[in-house]
Amino acid sequence: MHIINPATEEIIATIQEDSIDSLAIKFGRLQHASSAWSAVPLQNRIDIIEKFVFLIKENSEELAAILTSEMGKPLQQSRNEINGAGAKASWLAQHAIQYLTDEIMSLSDQLTEKIVYEPLGVICNISAWNYPYNVGVNIFVPALLAGNAVMYKPSEYASLTGLQIANYLIEAGVPEDVFQVAIGEGDVGKALLDMPFDGFYFTGSYQTGQKIYTHVATKMVPCVLELGGKDPVYVADDVVDVVAVAAGIADGAFYNNGQSCCSVERIYVQSAVYEEFVQAFVEEVNSWKVGLPTEDGVYISVLSRKAQLDVLTSQVENALAKGARVLVGGKRMEGKGNYFEPTVLVDVTNEMTLMREESFGPIIGIMRVEHDADAIRLMNDTTYGLTAGVYSADQNRAEAILALVDSGSGYWNCCDRVSAALPWSGRGHSGFGLTLSHVGLRAFTKPKAYHLRK
Repeated sequence: MHIINPATEEIIATIQEDSIDSLAIKFGRLQHASSAWSAVPLQNRIDIIEKFVFLIKENSEELAAILTSEMGKPLQQSRNEINGAGAKASWLAQHAIQYLTDEIMSLSDQLTEKIVYEPLGVICNISAWNYPYNVGVNIFVPALLAGNAVMYKPSEYASLTGLQIANYLIEAGVPEDVFQVAIGEGDVGKALLDMPFDGFYFTGSYQTGQKIYTHVATKMVPCVLELGGKDPVYVADDVVDVVAVAAGIADGAFYNNGQSCCSVERIYVQSAVYEEFVQAFVEEVNSWKVGLPTEDGVYISVLSRKAQLDVLTSQVENALAKGARVLVGGKRMEGKGNYFEPTVLVDVTNEMTLMREESFGPIIGIMRVEHDADAIRLMNDTTYGLTAGVYSADQNRAEAILALVDSGSGYWNCCDRVSAALPWSGRGHSGFGLTLSHVGLRAFTKPKAYHLRK
């Protein structure tokens, strides 16, 4: 399998894909090793994860360069991702004892009731290319802490990074037979679905997630899907600093070239501040440097997947045909690499594909609204439900709006944010199940109830 640099279109590596036979061998190793790993004291597993965090931070320059070379993320954003993933992994490790040890529910002279959190066994983690560290640690870190063996399939667009993750987990002390990497494209992922794993965890598109869920449903094992989003933000008329709000939302929409599950993908602005917001937003976008991801100061660079250029082009054409106007960008860039201009459209409506279907690129539509009720209706006019944000000077107003929006996360005066302490979950086509927080640690366990009478 060729690994291609999306900025230069050069082959940077060629690696061996897995076959049905090699996957079976790897699965057998995981099965054989899982019992011994679950018997390792929890504190030892915690120490291993903390060493892994130390190692990826210590080698972050090398790892960031590899990540940038294969998926096109600006180099500073690759550094940021590795540091952010380390912080999340540390939180999970630091709270593992609190949430994974036996829990006494009642205690008396005659009866003890307790919950024991047993590992699932061997889990399958089919991961994403847009944030391979940040998305990866959400799954494999709590899975390993809980005592599971892991088959980790990185995206074909982040395979070199996936192999580096495995190297440093093993160097940190995870036995090689406890963490195996499946290398390949979609056929390898499909082959994993036919294997008798004790849980399936996928991050990616709704279309693929639906196929995975349908395929593994008869196995009667956990299936957690973190899928796409069409995440809205509403700017109310009482915001104090419109320019700062516009800059923050622009970053939430375009960071990582807009290739994030929780990127801002729709903006609704109340009429009283609409003109000022749009002007400030456009000025912010025009201030960014576009170029090679390895150049200093570059904020917008290439898309990881060439096919996404056609998706974005189609969304712009559809919007223009229905009356939208382009204020910035609007087309792919000439020359080598998967470049698409940072693009801002106005006069948009929710009938346009730009406002309905996931963009996953540096493109945004801004729509004028009159009242909070209009914003709530439009924010809910979607099949997705990952995150939603409200910018307002009034917290009570913001929370009242967010309570009426069907999303897994709600933001007040922020966006495009993930915290290890809070559950990460979607609704509708954004998936189901969750990761992170204490609930995410326990998502990789089988709670067993003990009734112990003396």
